[in-house]
Amino acid sequence: MDRSFLPQLPKSDLDDRTYQDLLDECLLRIPRYCPEWTNFNPSDPGVTLIELFAWLTDQMLLRFNQVPRRNYVAFLELLGIRLQPPAPAQTDVTFYLSVYLSLGQSPSLPRQRTLNAGIEVATVRAENDEAVIFSTDEDLELATPSIKHFLRANAALDRPDEFYDCFAAGRWTNLSEDRLWRGLEQLVFGEYPQPSHCFYVVFEESAPLEGNVISLIFEGQAGTATGIDPEQPPLRWEAWDGRAWQPVLRSLNDDATKGLSFDDLGNQQQPNAVVTSAATLHMPRQWPVDTFSGYRGRWVRAVTDSSDGQPMYRQSPQIQGLGAQTIGGTIGATQCFTVRDEVLGVSNGKPGQVFTLASRPVLPRRPEEREYIVVELPGGSIERWQEVENFAESGPNDLHYTIDSLSGEVQFGPLIREPEHLQQQTAERSRMQSGDRLPLPPDAPRERLERHYGKVPPRGAEIVMAAYRTGGGIRGNVPSKAIVQLKTAVPYVREIVNYVEARYGANAQSLEDAAIKVPTMFRTRDRAVTPEDFEVLTERGGAGQVARAYCPPQLQNSGGIVQVWVVPQASTDGIERGVGLHPDRLAMTPTLKQTLLNYLDERRLLGVQVQLESPNYVGVSVQAELGLEPKYQYADAEEEIHQQVQQALYRFLNPLTGGKDGQGWPFGTPLYRSDITAVIQPVPGVQFIRNVYLYQLRQQGDRWQRSLAQDGYIAVEPLELLCSWATELGDGVDSSHSIITIGAGVGASR
Repeated sequence: MDRSFLPQLPKSDLDDRTYQDLLDECLLRIPRYCPEWTNFNPSDPGVTLIELFAWLTDQMLLRFNQVPRRNYVAFLELLGIRLQPPAPAQTDVTFYLSVYLSLGQSPSLPRQRTLNAGIEVATVRAENDEAVIFSTDEDLELATPSIKHFLRANAALDRPDEFYDCFAAGRWTNLSEDRLWRGLEQLVFGEYPQPSHCFYVVFEESAPLEGNVISLIFEGQAGTATGIDPEQPPLRWEAWDGRAWQPVLRSLNDDATKGLSFDDLGNQQQPNAVVTSAATLHMPRQWPVDTFSGYRGRWVRAVTDSSDGQPMYRQSPQIQGLGAQTIGGTIGATQCFTVRDEVLGVSNGKPGQVFTLASRPVLPRRPEEREYIVVELPGGSIERWQEVENFAESGPNDLHYTIDSLSGEVQFGPLIREPEHLQQQTAERSRMQSGDRLPLPPDAPRERLERHYGKVPPRGAEIVMAAYRTGGGIRGNVPSKAIVQLKTAVPYVREIVNYVEARYGANAQSLEDAAIKVPTMFRTRDRAVTPEDFEVLTERGGAGQVARAYCPPQLQNSGGIVQVWVVPQASTDGIERGVGLHPDRLAMTPTLKQTLLNYLDERRLLGVQVQLESPNYVGVSVQAELGLEPKYQYADAEEEIHQQVQQALYRFLNPLTGGKDGQGWPFGTPLYRSDITAVIQPVPGVQFIRNVYLYQLRQQGDRWQRSLAQDGYIAVEPLELLCSWATELGDGVDSSHSIITIGAGVGASR
């Protein structure tokens, strides 16, 4: 049977020795077993016999390599198993405009601007590495912001219910010609500011401002004393995303008002001069319109917060003007680039035709973006064809095709012919069961049984892939601020940057990994019933974006709720660089969470609710003293040993590559000092280890608290994972490892 229409998987040999390898091996053994044999010329009869046996052995290996591995791979092909293609990395890219959108702009400029989907941006090309290209996922709407209300409150509640209307009380006027509201000096926090006092800016709901970067402009008196440290103002900026208040500052530099103190501006102005400054706010991509206490719009607030020890306001800042303008916007981007109108070839009119896309691997197709095949018929008409997973349900008139995302092969439907002897046996059984005991005569006419699975493109028709995206792999997990080049010309855009690192990029699935996961596929049968089913389907639904999933046995009082803890895929290049993997890089984005929930909702039992959670991570910091062997007691060797020890620790204490099996640190598994000793001891040059201390880091609110582990081990709860990183945190907690070498002439610490 022709199996060309089945997915072709790579095959490996159990014994890869060739005929020449066998011949050379036999000749090398002659001096050992027959030292008197010295003539190795091909004309020697003994050499001829060796060649004969090498040929016979080669024929046996040829058959031997076909079982059982190759049979197993063939079974996978019959089942339609395809290797998972690389998963593309994802991030958010911010576009900054050269011409801002504001109420005071020239009437000739548009008040609203759209950056269409598919804009290509890239990293800087290195000498030995190509640039990594990303494409925006959807349109970005940029609009002119209009302030509707300016309110203040004495408590920063999740859903505030009582306000003081500053515009109404201060008799402010909206001066649209210069984009500002102006009026009498207004206290933004009341006369006596206290922690959790706040003010709200409410924008008109008609403008689409989701994901916009808004510059909130303030006018105030220069150098007004407020009692705060302008370099560390006790003020946080937040926006309401419909569920919670989200921070909107990327860094302290985004608040150029210095906590509304106008400090550095006052140094350059005359006393009592009115100056203008702004806070750059990066609005959430989900920024809905909401109503609090009768006020409706899109909400932003500034909250006084001295929890980090900053001096509190002694008196409230005062402002005389307030305005806003859009200076850019943020949109999601995927590591890929788009190929359009690629001609695959001309049909020969035969079934089972195969064409190959020029660029691969191919990302999942989006028909709404014209990512499909069109067939241009000889008469000039055009047919749009539909991609299917397989041809099992395809009829002879269905315009169906398949695409192997990994190899880029486009396959049209095959023609399957039933063997004549099977057809004859079927007919004879039918006659015998009906009472006719006589066999079918050999010369009796037989119907030729054949079936087309999918329509065949007519001869001479041109096959065109209207559009497809290609990309993926771990190289797309670029760090923050790496995407800075605009590859598509976009008017009024002066600068781009990614403030968050790209995540979820993963390489293609290996044959070994596919072979291991096939039994789980048969066990789940694409239905989630047991905890193991939810784990398998969560990883499968992530399409390479989920590294691990854990579903603990449910309690009796769970009420039909199944909780799955998800560890997303992340780049592990920080391990080799000796900085580890920060837990923030393992956060589950709302997009990934919704994708997994949609996938599981189609496969769960009725009445079961699925909740996806991120694990609680426990940081680990190791302090150890190492004794080096004498030949390694010099500066360069010591530096190399330090680097290898750091890499080994970050690799071992890791949710993705950690643990004794290298498959990720197990949930709920404690860490002992003996585990650290077993990791460090194999490093070349380490003679002995003494005084190993373990420090644990646990998150308390927004900060990490560090403490010495008692009794020489770190206890881990059932839903906790160990992690280790070397990032210097802003709250003074350092999670890096301290390795001290002791010996003659050395004693440095890393």
